[in-house]
Amino acid sequence: MAEAPQGLVTCLWFDGRAEAAARFYVEAFHRLGRPAALGPIVLCGPNLPAGEEGSVLTAGFTLEGQSFLGLNGGPFYTLSPAASLIFYAADQAALDQAWALLGEGGSPTRCGWLVDRFGLSWQVMPAALPGWLTEGSPAQRERVIAALMPMVKLEIAVLEAAFRG
Repeated sequence: MAEAPQGLVTCLWFDGRAEAAARFYVEAFHRLGRPAALGPIVLCGPNLPAGEEGSVLTAGFTLEGQSFLGLNGGPFYTLSPAASLIFYAADQAALDQAWALLGEGGSPTRCGWLVDRFGLSWQVMPAALPGWLTEGSPAQRERVIAALMPMVKLEIAVLEAAFRG
C-alpha cells in the first residue's frame, strides 16, 4: 500500500510537462545540496480525458520536505507570478547557484524573481532578508527595499550594506 500523502500538497498545473518539471526541480535541488525526491508517477488510463492512455497524468515530488504534485491538466490554465516559490540562500554563492540552476531556460524578472522554463515563478532570496525587513528600524527597512527594487538577481553584500547604513 502506498504511503499516505501529507495533509497539504501544492498542485502545479502543467500542460504535458509535469514529469519533466518534477525531474528538473529534484535535480536542481540535489545539485544545490538540498533534500528532494521524485515521487510517484501516475499514468493515464483508458477512460481519463487528460491525455492518451499511458501518458503521464501526475508526477509527485518533494523539495525540502514539502510535497508537490505536477498535474498534466491540459492547456486550460497556466502558472503565473501570482503564486511563487521562495528559495532562501545562505550566501551569495548559494544564491548565484540557485539563480543559475532554476533560471536555466527561463527568464529573470526583477527583485530576485525569475520564471523557470516550465513557467513557475521563483523568488531567490538571501536567508537574511526576512530579518532585515522585520527586525530593522524603519530607515533600515526603507534602505533595503530601495536597494532591492532595481536589482534583477539580488546581491547580498549590497543589501546588507543598505541595512547597515
